[in-house]
Amino acid sequence: MPKKKFNDQDHLYLQVAEGLEKMIGEETLKIGDKLPSVRMLSEEYGISMGTAFQAYYHLEGKGLIEARPKSGYYVRFNFRRMPALPRIAEPEPVTSDVSVQEMITAVFNDITSDDLINFSIAAPPTSLLPVARLNKSLVHAMRSTRHHAIQYEHIQGSKELRRQLVKQAFHWGGKLSEEDVVVTAGCMEALVMCLKAVTKPGDTVAIENPTYFGIFQVMESLGLKVLEIPCDPMTGMDPDLLATLIKKFPIKACVFVPNFSNPLGSCMPDKNKQALVELLTRARIPLIEDDIYGELYFGRHRPKTCKTFDKEGWVLYCSSLSKSLAPGYRIGWAIPGRFTGQVVLHKMMHTVTGVTITQQAIAHFLSIGRYEYHLKKLRKALHTQCLRYLQGIMQYFPENVKVSRPQGGFVLWVELDKKLNAYLLYREALKHHISVAPGQLFSMQGRFGNCLRISYARPWDEDVEQGLKVLGTLIRKML
Repeated sequence: MPKKKFNDQDHLYLQVAEGLEKMIGEETLKIGDKLPSVRMLSEEYGISMGTAFQAYYHLEGKGLIEARPKSGYYVRFNFRRMPALPRIAEPEPVTSDVSVQEMITAVFNDITSDDLINFSIAAPPTSLLPVARLNKSLVHAMRSTRHHAIQYEHIQGSKELRRQLVKQAFHWGGKLSEEDVVVTAGCMEALVMCLKAVTKPGDTVAIENPTYFGIFQVMESLGLKVLEIPCDPMTGMDPDLLATLIKKFPIKACVFVPNFSNPLGSCMPDKNKQALVELLTRARIPLIEDDIYGELYFGRHRPKTCKTFDKEGWVLYCSSLSKSLAPGYRIGWAIPGRFTGQVVLHKMMHTVTGVTITQQAIAHFLSIGRYEYHLKKLRKALHTQCLRYLQGIMQYFPENVKVSRPQGGFVLWVELDKKLNAYLLYREALKHHISVAPGQLFSMQGRFGNCLRISYARPWDEDVEQGLKVLGTLIRKML
C-alpha cells in the first residue's frame, strides 16, 4: 500500500477509512484479504496508532471488515457484489380518484407497539436524537420568551425560528428572507396548505410512483385526481417523461420528493432538478417539493433542491424537523414563493398559528449551532445502519432479491419474487413481533405486491439481525 500523508483539517481516521473503502470497492483488496496490522497502517499513513484503530473501527461498523481473534483485520464485504436494483414501475398512464386501502390503517395501527422489531417507521429513534440539549432549549424558551411562551405566535410562525430556517436554507442555495417562510405543524401540513393554495377539487396532480401513502390520503381528502409517474430507483422522476405527460393530461400541480424519496430512496440529479423547474415554469404548473429528507445525505455535500433553481416562484418548498431532530415537536415549514399569500390565508383559516413553546425551543436550539453537529452524527449513524441492513438482507433473504441503493434518508425498497404477497408476509411477520411496510401501501393502483419498505432507522443490534433472519425464513416458506 502506498505511503500517504494527510495535511488538511478533516478527521484523519475518516480519510484513511475512505481510502481503504475505495480499495475494497475497486477490489484492490478482495474479500478475505488480510489488512495491514494497526502498527503497519500507522507507519504507512503517518498517523498515530489510535487513529489507525479508529479507521478500522469505522470500517468494522459499516460491516466492510472484521476482526479475527489473534489474527488481525480482514475484508468482509464488497458492495460491488450488491443485488440488482428494483425495476422501474410501469403504472397505467391514466388519472383516477384516489382510494386509500384499508391495509394502511391495519399496518399503522400496530407500528407504535413497544414489543415489535419495527422496520415500518421511517423516523429516528430517541437514541439518535439530542434529547438533553433539546430539553435545555425547551427550559430556556419557557424562562426567556415573552409571556412565558403561552400566548399566540405570529401566523407565519416565530420570527426567530423563521430567521434560523432562512440560515439553514443557505445550505441548499436558498436566498430568502423570513417573510418567505410559513411555519407549519410538520411537513404534511405544509403539503396540505400548499395543495389547497394551487388546486381545487377535481384537479389532476402528478406524483411519483411509488410514493409515500400519506400523499394519497391528502389527495383523497382534497378531492383531487392523481397521475402516477414511474421513477428510477437511483435518479427518481424523469423530467422528459413528465414533459410528454403534460401534453396528454391536464396536470394542475406536481408533488415530488426529489431528495431521497420515500420509499425508493432515489435522489434526482441536480441537472434534472433544474430541467424540471424550467419545464414547469414554462408550463406555469406549480411544483410542491417535499424535501423532508434533504439533510440526511450520506455523501460529502448536501444535494440541491428544486427551489434552488426557482427564479419565478413556481416551486412551493416544504420540509420539517420531524425526520432529523424532534418528531414530536411538529415543526415544519413551507416556502411557497408566489403563493405565499394563499398559503398564509389557508393556515389562518385552519390552524391560525402554531405551538409557541416548541417553535421558541427549536429557534434557540438552531441558534446555538448544535444542529449541524447533531446532523453529522445522525448521517454517519444512518449510513452505517443502511450498510448493515443491506448486508443482512443479502445474507438472509433469497438470492433473487433486488434492493435499492439509497444515498440518504431512512428506507430500503426491497423487491422479492413475483409469487410473494407482501401484505400476507406482513400479517405473518406480526405473529413473530416483526413489522414491515408492504409495497401495496405505496401505489394507488395496488402495485408492488411483491415489495417491502424496510426502515433502517433502528441501530443495528441482535434483535434487528434476528428480525431480518426471521423475515428471510418466512419469505422462503411463502414462495
